[in-house]
Amino acid sequence: MEIATSQKITTFLMFEGNAEEAMTFYISLFDDAEVVSITRYGADGPGKDGSVQHATFSLAGEHFMCIDSPARHDFTFTPAISLFVQCENEAEIDRLYAALAEQGTELMPLGNYGFSPKFGWVNDRFGVSWQLNLPA
Repeated sequence: MEIATSQKITTFLMFEGNAEEAMTFYISLFDDAEVVSITRYGADGPGKDGSVQHATFSLAGEHFMCIDSPARHDFTFTPAISLFVQCENEAEIDRLYAALAEQGTELMPLGNYGFSPKFGWVNDRFGVSWQLNLPA
């Protein structure tokens, strides 16, 4: 007997004070993107008043969640986990790479690495890692 489930796996991004800025930046990069919901901390905390307690946003039909953690952590994002974007054309990969690399860290500059005619990997200014690919 098969049991029906509504389980869905969603990428969850934890920030320490700039979740809304990151979310707004990400939705500005994609045509099919929006803030789905947002809940903020109030004056009584535990997070900073007005910061993101929980938000859901979508990019190209994929849902993501994010928060501003009220606790400081000894860890942050790592390139071992990245968001992989299949770009439709060269103009899109160039635009996305330029925007994500601004104030970020280029891990692999845009180029032909043999497995793709144009590929780039970057950590954005918030520390989130992105792989951008132009399929052959």
